[in-house]
Amino acid sequence: MIAYLDSSVLLRMVLGQPGALKEWTAIRLGVASAVVEVECLRTLDRLRLRHAISDEDIAIRREAIFRLLEAIEIVEPTRPVLTRAAQPLPTELGTLDAIHLATAMLWREQARKDLLMATHDTTLAMAARSLGLRVIGIP
Repeated sequence: MIAYLDSSVLLRMVLGQPGALKEWTAIRLGVASAVVEVECLRTLDRLRLRHAISDEDIAIRREAIFRLLEAIEIVEPTRPVLTRAAQPLPTELGTLDAIHLATAMLWREQARKDLLMATHDTTLAMAARSLGLRVIGIP
């Protein structure tokens, strides 16, 4: 299976949170926007500051994010991605999620391959479904 991975999926894996993507081992190719790195690292930094997570624990989790990013196809937020993200959508969606969705849609069109949206974000999942993407990670 080929899946677009948003930051919620990567962070649940790295943080060992409940409800991690059960289909993880079935993914043979992961695709993500380059913004996922920023989202994940900013989240880890917020956790460090708000919850006094040790430097060692943060270092381990940052390394895990970098290893995951090395293993997936990263798509840069090009002008066509940003243009598509700026267009009206059938559901309400924030800026970063619109970039994720636009990246997934353009990747699918250009690769001409079936792509699933892997997310734990219900708003992004609803928007993806409204555009015809199959979604995993949301019950």
